[in-house]
Amino acid sequence: MPEARATLFATTRWTLVLEAGGSDDTAKSRALAALCEAYWPPIFAYIRRRGHGEEAAKDLTQEFFARLLKNDWLSGLTKEGSRFRAFLLVAVKRFLAVERERQSAQKRGGGQVPFALDMAGMVEPVSGEESPERAYDRRWALTVIDRAVARLQSEAKASGRETLFAEVSPFLSAEPEAGAYDRAAGRLGISRAAVAMTVHRLRLRLREHVRSEVTETVADPARLEDEIRELMAALRG
Repeated sequence: MPEARATLFATTRWTLVLEAGGSDDTAKSRALAALCEAYWPPIFAYIRRRGHGEEAAKDLTQEFFARLLKNDWLSGLTKEGSRFRAFLLVAVKRFLAVERERQSAQKRGGGQVPFALDMAGMVEPVSGEESPERAYDRRWALTVIDRAVARLQSEAKASGRETLFAEVSPFLSAEPEAGAYDRAAGRLGISRAAVAMTVHRLRLRLREHVRSEVTETVADPARLEDEIRELMAALRG
């Protein structure tokens, strides 16, 4: 079993990126682009919390990923214990330090990100009590949950259960209020017990998808549980 787990991790996107070492290998470059496309919201949250206005933060986020994907920022990284979340945080801190010397907006925006950042309507709440690092980890955890839920929704669509999923999905992250299962059962035309069982099964499946998402961002299987615990703590804190 340990060997099987090691094989699984060896084929994840982040391990592919680390093995690339800045090379031009197409598959490895695509792996990095896919991770960046998935996890840009935490970068935006961090930049926003560092005091940049909404539009400036959007510009900086796009410029950051353009440079990350173009330049050899992976040099010096080692696979042992590496986590994509930690790497990106260090990278964006260095990026912003350099950007302080580039005050003019005309000097930004030169890079083209090879994927679309759908930032329409993206507004990151700015709390006076939340550090940039805390905002980053919180948004990262929310992104993991959002992606896991999206997987569930895709599965429901593929199996023709979109209506069922839409009805019970609000119960996945919180315990239902009194009578909520009964009302959902009435709208769906099934028993309350069937609703409860569906929610239970979806929660288990959601946990599987969360683990799968986090697995894609760690290189060492021994760090998986730590990463999950840290992300869940970020949501609770």
